[in-house]
Amino acid sequence: MSVDQKVTVAHLSDLHIVGKNDRRQLDRLDRMLDEIVRKGYDHLVMTGDLIDTASPDDWLVVRDALSKHGLFELGRTTVLPGNHDLIHLEEELRFYHALNPDDSGRKRRVTERLQKFCTVFRPLITDDGDADAGFPLVKVLRFGEIKLAFVAISSVLPWSGSDNPLGARGYASPGALRALVASPVVDALAGSFVIGLCHHAYRVYGTDALVDQAFDWTMQFKNREEFIGAMKILRARLVMHGHFHRFQAYQADGLNFINGGSFRYGPERYGEVSIGSDGTWEHQFLTLQ
Repeated sequence: MSVDQKVTVAHLSDLHIVGKNDRRQLDRLDRMLDEIVRKGYDHLVMTGDLIDTASPDDWLVVRDALSKHGLFELGRTTVLPGNHDLIHLEEELRFYHALNPDDSGRKRRVTERLQKFCTVFRPLITDDGDADAGFPLVKVLRFGEIKLAFVAISSVLPWSGSDNPLGARGYASPGALRALVASPVVDALAGSFVIGLCHHAYRVYGTDALVDQAFDWTMQFKNREEFIGAMKILRARLVMHGHFHRFQAYQADGLNFINGGSFRYGPERYGEVSIGSDGTWEHQFLTLQ
């Protein structure tokens, strides 16, 4: 591969598909995936909230859309869950769940949905038949001389009446972070262009206005500094996320973040990352014509 060649990654987030009858949005997704295939992107990343309902049946709608366009393959697409994929807020607010002081049921429901998510999207997680493969996820792809690695976590925090009343706060499991920074993983990623993936945003509003601070709290990635620490150990060049519905690129603690916005509310916009064989990269937001 010559130095002027590159790998291109398309980035979508927060589709919030509402089942197979969500025809308008599915038609928009079909058009977007058409464009991604037409322009020859090497990989597609979707950073959570694929659906709006936490219903496993609705993941099948997204899976079928990817399959239709030849994108339901390990080397073509990477997906991860968001809070709307794993938390059924109406279910959690039922009095017999909401008033239960034992958190084990809430954790179990998120864990069970995550396992179902991994079953539906198994071909995008592993190609070795490992039924237990899931998150944290490390995927290394080779494009000529470029070795591109995606390191993904599930950042969904189970619902809690006191700590996560809207089901929108995020958390990176310490166990997941320890697994990612283990020596075998760090060694395997040597020489790769590493991209971190999570659903929750490092930065929301971050202003002094009380109303913004209150909103920030409901959306907060609780242990984001620990997550950044792990990404730095892995020498991640950037982190892609969604959750906060703004198309934006920013830096935090020396690390580049790209917020994929919301396909639900901006169905003609998407992100593009171009990576050169010399390790340089560029990002831009594009609009379908």
